[in-house]
Amino acid sequence: MILLRLVVGLTLAAHGSQKLFGSFGGSGTVGTRSFFAGVGFRTPLAMAFIAGISELGGGLLFAFGLVTPFAALALTVVMLNAIGTVHWKKGFFNSAGGYEYNLLIIATAVAVTAAGPGRFSLDHAFGWAGHISGPWWALAIVVLAPMIALVTLTLGRGSRGPAAPDEPSTAAAPSAMVPTAAPKERQWTSV
Repeated sequence: MILLRLVVGLTLAAHGSQKLFGSFGGSGTVGTRSFFAGVGFRTPLAMAFIAGISELGGGLLFAFGLVTPFAALALTVVMLNAIGTVHWKKGFFNSAGGYEYNLLIIATAVAVTAAGPGRFSLDHAFGWAGHISGPWWALAIVVLAPMIALVTLTLGRGSRGPAAPDEPSTAAAPSAMVPTAAPKERQWTSV
């Protein structure tokens, strides 16, 4: 269990670090804010911080097995938002930008919560593991995470953002449209 928690948790913590600090070739809060603005979030800077903190903080907590269900909830909500915003329309497979990777993270987070973080976890060291893990905690994540993501994806978004090159604005006259190379879409594997 420790290997699974460390790999998943530290991977997501690195993604959060990219969003917040620009580490590991990430875009930092400026680029992440711009991304969230482009996909139509009303408060893109707040979303950049929320996504980054959820991945960095949730990932570290998950890796160390500390308050594991809450870490798993944060990671699951971020992944559901990523699926709902970017990946769903691209199908299942990650090779096409689909939600395969996100689904594996969600399944891991819920399964670790259901089984418990394991002997080599801070929850176990503090004597909490038996009290804050198990099937009911996993069920709580399965119920709460989609509800939170739904609120974020509906109330948190105003419009879809600027028109994509293949979807011209209705205000633009056909003669004003100049073909341009489509910008490379950022691969949004976490948020």
